[in-house]
This record gives sequence, structure tokens and C-alpha cells, in this order.
Amino acid sequence: MNANNFQRVGAISNAHVGNDFEELVREHFSKAGLTLVRGFKVPVGVGETRKPRKFDWGSDQPPILIECKSHAWTVGGNTPSAKMTVWNEAMYYFYLAPKTYRKLLFTLKSMKQETSLASHYIKCYGHLIPPGVEIWEFGSVDKQATRLL
Repeated sequence: MNANNFQRVGAISNAHVGNDFEELVREHFSKAGLTLVRGFKVPVGVGETRKPRKFDWGSDQPPILIECKSHAWTVGGNTPSAKMTVWNEAMYYFYLAPKTYRKLLFTLKSMKQETSLASHYIKCYGHLIPPGVEIWEFGSVDKQATRLL
């Protein structure tokens, strides 16, 4: 990570890192025979008023919503607290989305000793994860997806 701007080392930009990860996730599902739509919109809201919200990937057939997060532990090995709020926001939108959709948070596998960032999130923020939401880790090297929740 560049100390001046928090950009990941070796990356053109953090946006490129995120887009590249989203594409890896799409390829994973494509190999499983699922065609996903980027920026898939569904109506969300807490009351009668609903507004369209874009999810990273989604489909009506089968109904699925996917949010992708390529965050990692900080260089010092600390929890990226600001990034965890983004994961919490994703949980809120999953909660507000139509119940008929399968909901997945796909994360980049990032390890600190024996603990992955996603497993740390489940341990510390599990009370914010709506019932039925799946948490997955994806290894960028081995291209393996593992369901944690």
C-alpha cells in the first residue's frame, strides 16, 4: 500500500482492484453456468416507498444478488474499520432487498495469521448479518470460493 494515498501496492488504482475482483467473481459463476448482470437493480426500502439500488452482480433467473468486496487487512495487520462499515452497509441493503433473492457477500480472501478478514467480520459483526445471507471468500491465486456462512 502506498503510504501517501492508501492505494494497494502494484495496483493502478483501488477502483481497478475492485473491478478486477468483480470480474473474477463473474467468471466463477459463469463456470457454474450462471449468467450475471453487472449493476443489477432491485427495489429496496424500509416502508412502502422503494427505490432501485444497484448490486455489483445479480439475476432474476435464478434470483440472486451479489456484492463484491476486495478489502484486505491493513499493512499493520489491523482491521480496516472504515471498510467494515461498507460491509455493514451491504448487509443493510441485503436486508432491504426482496426476500425472494439469494444474497451473497463475496470477499477477497485476506489472511492475518490463521484468521481471514471475512471470518473476523462474521465473528465481530455477525449480529448485523441478516438471516440467509451467505458470506463467501475467494482466493485470487487459487481461484477457489469457500462458503463461510
